[in-house]
Amino acid sequence: MERICNFLNKDDEFIENVYKSKSIDAELLLRWSKLLEYDFFRLYSSHLILYAPPSAVKKNQDQKKSDKIPYFRKNIYTQEIKDFIMKRILSGEMTYGEVIKEYSIPKSTLHRWLQKNNDNTNG
Repeated sequence: MERICNFLNKDDEFIENVYKSKSIDAELLLRWSKLLEYDFFRLYSSHLILYAPPSAVKKNQDQKKSDKIPYFRKNIYTQEIKDFIMKRILSGEMTYGEVIKEYSIPKSTLHRWLQKNNDNTNG
C-alpha cells in the first residue's frame, strides 16, 4: 500500500476509495497501468472490437472518406482477441459462421488466423 500511495502521491483513504469505485478517471487509470505494468486500456479497446453494435459498423461503412467524424477501425485485432476467438472455434463452442456473424470478422481474416494456427501447431 505504501508503494501505491507513494507512486500515485495519494493517501490510503484515496486508494481505498478507488478500489471501491465503479469508475476511474483516465489519467488515474494510466498511472495504475504504469504502476502495475499492465495495459488496462487494452481491456476496453478489446471490448470495443468484439462488441461494437452492428449499427456502428453499418454507419462506418456508409461514411465517406471526406467526413471529419472519426470512426473506430474494426480490423485491428490484438493477439488476445485472436486467441479468444480461436479457442471458441477449436473447442466447438462456436462455429465459423457464428464467429463471423457475432463479431463481424471477415471470412478471409478468420481463415488466415486458422491457417496460422495450423502452421504453428504442425510446425
